[in-house]
Amino acid sequence: MVRNDAGGLSPQEEKSGPSKLVELVGIVVFALLLAFLIQLFLVKTYRIPSRSMEPTLDVGQRVLVNRIGMRFGDPEVGDIVVFHPPKGADARPLGLCGTSSEGVGTTRPCSVATPGTSDQTFIKRLVAVGGDTVAIRDGHVVRNGRVQREPFIRSCGPEGACSFPTPITVPDGSFYMLGDNRGESDDSRFWGPVTKDQLIGTAFATYWPPKRIGLF
Repeated sequence: MVRNDAGGLSPQEEKSGPSKLVELVGIVVFALLLAFLIQLFLVKTYRIPSRSMEPTLDVGQRVLVNRIGMRFGDPEVGDIVVFHPPKGADARPLGLCGTSSEGVGTTRPCSVATPGTSDQTFIKRLVAVGGDTVAIRDGHVVRNGRVQREPFIRSCGPEGACSFPTPITVPDGSFYMLGDNRGESDDSRFWGPVTKDQLIGTAFATYWPPKRIGLF
């Protein structure tokens, strides 16, 4: 390599202005492409839009979601999962289940998903999987006959949605989702379980606001 007296590259080797610009544009394009591919296949960011996951996640908080994990296995009970809910999530009022005998005002949560898949994106906690029995007692999940220890949930009021004492069985290959704010969450109690093809990924960290940065 030819060097000048100062030890740097000689003027002949220095890049011209246009060359530097082309290199800079190339770096920016590569960085954008890499970010796009990461979001498409590996990790995606989401903003929390509602109070349904309080106190775990506040409105406006942002989370990182592992998308690739869905390709190699199923989420586990206790995971916070992002997914597309059944079509019943689009209905108002809520309570449109797979059969007319289920829904708001009955003694059991929905056991059969409403037909179709919504375009909405939800984030909830996985509380039961296929083959489990589920009931709700004062906002707490009763899974396979045992009241679950759930220190992360918000206390539930006297509303009907806080207690569904009659257990249902989650269909094989399905996942039952509830919000941590059981008194203010639109979830599987009203439109049933979700299936593997409706899952997007599991949330593994929060990165905004700075005071809430951390892993789940």
